[in-house]
Order: sequence, then C-alpha cells, then structure tokens
Amino acid sequence: MSDLTAKVSKDSQGSIVVDGYEALKYNFHYTSPVFDVQHSKLADIYKRWGRVLIVMDTIVHPIYKAQIEKYFAHYNVEITWKIVNGGEMNKTMDTMLEIVDAMDSFGTVRTEPTLVIGGGLVTDVAGYACASYRRTSNFIRVPTTLIGLIDASVSIKVGINHKKLKNRLGAYHAPLHTFLDFSFLKTLPVGQVRNGFAELVKIASVGDKAVYELLVKHGKELVETGFGYKDGGDAVRAPGAEICHRGIETMLELESPNLHELGLDRVIAFGHTWSPTLELTPRIPLRHGHAITIDMAYSITLAHSRGILNDAQRDEWFNLVSSVGLSMDHDLFDDELIAVATDAIKKTRDGKQRFAIPDKEFGKCIFLNDVPIEELQSVLKVHKEFVKARFGQGVGKEAYVDAGDLGANPESYAKKNGTEKAAPADDCCTAHSLKRNGINGNHTKAAAISAGGVPVDGTGVVTNGVNGTSVH
Repeated sequence: MSDLTAKVSKDSQGSIVVDGYEALKYNFHYTSPVFDVQHSKLADIYKRWGRVLIVMDTIVHPIYKAQIEKYFAHYNVEITWKIVNGGEMNKTMDTMLEIVDAMDSFGTVRTEPTLVIGGGLVTDVAGYACASYRRTSNFIRVPTTLIGLIDASVSIKVGINHKKLKNRLGAYHAPLHTFLDFSFLKTLPVGQVRNGFAELVKIASVGDKAVYELLVKHGKELVETGFGYKDGGDAVRAPGAEICHRGIETMLELESPNLHELGLDRVIAFGHTWSPTLELTPRIPLRHGHAITIDMAYSITLAHSRGILNDAQRDEWFNLVSSVGLSMDHDLFDDELIAVATDAIKKTRDGKQRFAIPDKEFGKCIFLNDVPIEELQSVLKVHKEFVKARFGQGVGKEAYVDAGDLGANPESYAKKNGTEKAAPADDCCTAHSLKRNGINGNHTKAAAISAGGVPVDGTGVVTNGVNGTSVH
C-alpha cells in the first residue's frame, strides 16, 4: 500500500511548486502450506468483508480449487472466482480488461484487495488490472511457480505485452502482501522448475556469490527434485530454501532503492538485454528462463573475451547451466537479432547499453557502455563456436512454451471454431505471423522441432518431450 503526500509552495519567481513523496509499505510472508486452515494470516485479511475475489489461472485452478474453498469456508469467507488463461499469449489488454470487468461485477470497494493466485504472468496482468481499476486498488499475491516465487512477485512491476513487445504497458504497483509458499513446487513440472532456476542463476551470478556457489553444488538435484518438494527430502530442501530466501532478499536489496527504476544501471538486468527480443521471436516462443540464459551465456562470453572473466570461471558457469538443461544459444540468436535487440534496449536505457556482466568474480557486477556492434557480432561468432564445440547444441531441455505456459484449452478452441479437433499447435502458439520483433522467423519451426517443441498429435497441445496434457 502506498500513500502519496505533497506540499505546495512558491519559488522566488512566483512559480507554484508541488513537492511530494510516496510512502510505500508491503509485506512478504513465508507461509507453507498457505491454504492450510491452521494458517489464518491470509484469511484474517478478508474477514472484514466476508468475501474474496480470486483471480487464478486455468492451469492451477483445478489442482488447488478444493483446498482453497475448504480454507476460506473454514473462516466464513465467500469466494467469487475469476479464472483466466495464463501464458505469454494471454498477457494482453483483453485479459487485463476481463479482470477489470470481474472486479466491477464483484463490486470491489476501494480498499478491498483482490487475491491473485498463479504464475508470474497472471500476477503481472492482474496486478496491472488492479493498478488501473479506479486508478489504483489493492491486491494480494500468491505465486505458484518458481519464477513467480523468486522473481516476478518480488518486484512491484506489473504489466502486459503489446504488439508482440514484452511488458510494453505497465505500472509500478505494490501489493499489500505476498505470500510465499514453496510447497507449490510439489506440483510444478520440472520444465517450469528449470525455467525459474534461470532467474536464480541471474541474481546469484551478479549479486550473491554464496548463492552462486550453492547453485553450482546443488543445481542439478534441485531442478530434478523440485527443490526437495517432490523427492530428496530435507537434504535437498534445506539448501534449496537457503538459495531461494537469499535470492529473494538479494533481489529486494538491489531493487528497493530503485523501485521505479529511475536509476538505469540495474544489476538484475543481467540476462535481460537481448532476451526480450529473442523470447518472442520464434514461432513457438522460448520459455523466459531459456531466453534469459541464452542472453546471460552470451554476456559471459563477452566478459571472457574482454578478460573480465577467466577460462575457469567461464567454464564453471556454462557447466552449471548445461547441467540443469538450460539453453545457451539458438539459431535465431544471430547478427540481425543482436543489432535489433541492442537498438531496442538502448531506448529503454536512455540511449546507453548498460550491459550488466559479472565483475571479475561471480556475485559482483559492472556495466559496459562501450561495445561496438562489430565487437558484439564478433563475440557472437566466438560464442556459437564455443557452445557447439563443448555442448553440441545450444537449445536446452523443454526450451519452448507448452500448453501449460500458454493456458491453451483445446476443448474450448474446438467448440469456438466448430471443429472436432482443437487448433493445431501453431494456431495455439502464434498469431499466424512469422515476423516477430522485426526478425524473420521463417526457419524457427525447424529449431522448435529439433528441441522437441512440436505438436503431440491432433489435440493442439505443444510439448517439449513431456506429456503436454498434464496440468500446472
């Protein structure tokens, strides 16, 4: 919750001066399981109204619906559901307005918080709806994916994509509370655990050496066991909890002095220079974690080429991301994309490059502003040769979005279009355009197929080598 106050005065020339500041307070609670009736903290917030509007995505809703209904019934809080499709393709103005309409129908009063449950994409869109509704309204977040728990829900940024441009519309709008429950990882597919793991690599590489060393030591088993919630028990869960808690605290320490991003040298922009363009360029989009890891990997190669990191440091970092199945390169990550993406990000960064890279050791960061396009493209060639020689191919495991990312519902698509079968995978994943972010994507489907991002059958479910019909 924020409170903006100001005072009015006149300067020596008689001009009116408004001088204001915003007081901001929001809380993070580690509560597990958050919907256990023994934990009343969340329900206590809604007792005042005796009701709650819950915005939730289609993937998580069937898994936790009964548990959530039992929880709020125990505290005599009536639920109204607003279920929305998750995934990048639904991070749109249409979805945001659906939520606004639901708030209007519900009769949300000024201080009444909407409860948002789901992955980072859903919390982003619903948060933007709350930022827009009556100019600002309260909300509470319960993230259910690793990327939501340790990244999206740590920031106060909310927003949507526009014209294939990632997060082009948005706001800075803090929730009243964020409830962090890592037991959700028990039902999270390994591909989504891997997706979120990339954000931990990001923050550790440039912000916390101790976390980086823990990732090197435990990374593979953390991904495979869902941070100990699926398998491995306390022996895995303990280091996993330390990594996640420290990662969240590091993110907050780095972001809190710069919540509105007026300072553009941002440590946590590591991995987010070229990835915003790359992520949505393939016809079947890359998962966010894979896109940023390709960006980070290239940045590591750039740092190595300038003598900032040595051979051992470079090799250790690449071995870490390879061991967990994250991507390091992509066919579309080429000279053209580098040029387009660099130009795009400079507009966001006030005309400067501000390339965040590790500074001589992991856990520290410097910013580069003097890299000519010729050097970037030369380093890209070195990067591709290195990845190919050491790792065979750059695309990792389950690199492309699937039905769980997209919030695809083949049955509803079939009903809407009057067909017996749902849309083919391409129709679920794209807007029938092979042009993304100014990049020609004609050859991307071959890359998607080679990495397993292909239609399973006639159901329109896209998979990465796993059963695309599984939930969450």
